Formats: sequence, structure tokens, C-alpha cells
Amino acid sequence: MSQKEQRWSKADTNELKEKLTDIQYAVTQKNGTERAFANEFHDHREEGLYVDITTGEPLFSSRDKFDSGCGWPSFSSALEEERIIEKKDLSHHMVRTEVRSSIGDAHLGHLFNDGPLPGGLRYCINSASLRFIPLDRLESEGYGEYKKFFEK
Repeated sequence: MSQKEQRWSKADTNELKEKLTDIQYAVTQKNGTERAFANEFHDHREEGLYVDITTGEPLFSSRDKFDSGCGWPSFSSALEEERIIEKKDLSHHMVRTEVRSSIGDAHLGHLFNDGPLPGGLRYCINSASLRFIPLDRLESEGYGEYKKFFEK
């Protein structure tokens, strides 16, 4: 494990219960879903980085966020593909692709093939699984190496 990865480690269950709100815990640890249009980031427009609420692992850039009309934050791609784990989800009498964070194994949301072209992907993510770091605070919060994603 690299030194960078060591700073993003999963806390134990008791620590997570203390650190997270009830909805954050239910979503990330119990595969829950928050209400559409009644969550923190569904219409959030500020430039910055979205990280795993449980570990701080960087997941998505505001540059890849788009309004899909679904009521949850939607992204056309992950910041770095290796940070997302895809799993087949057969719950609720549907076949879907669940997405989880690689280090924290936190439930984030689902992946659909109805996003914008050219990739056509829509990462439909629960706000409760994310923490937002504004672009002007990336350096001070230890994410300075991710500024490059905003220089395009």
C-alpha cells in the first residue's frame, strides 16, 4: 500500500457510527438510498473534488458532474477508475450495477448506461456518501495533486 493510500483507510464500525450522520451511515454501510432532490449535492455547482465520506478517498470531479434530472449527483466518469468497484446488484427485482469505493468499500450508488456521450455513463451517487472539497481548498486539505484535473 502506497503512502498516499495509507491516509485513506477505513475506520472500524464504532468509529463510523460516531463520525457519520444516520443517513450517511445507512447509505454507505447498509446500502441505503437517500431521497431524490432532497440531498446536499444534487444541484451543487461549485468546482472541486468529491471524496468518500468514510475515508476521504478522491472519487469524482465537479468537471464530470452533470444534471441528469434524476435528483442525485450524477457524474459522467470517476476521477480515477481504480477508485470505484462495480458489483452486480439484484435487489429490488432489478439488475443494476452498484458502485462502491475501493478503499472504504462504501456504497456510493449505481452506474447506468444513459449518460452523456461520448462515454454514455451516469454514475448516480448518493450525496450522503460524499464530502465536497472546493477547488480553492484542495491544497490545504491535502489534495493538491488533484488540481491537475481542473487545469484542462
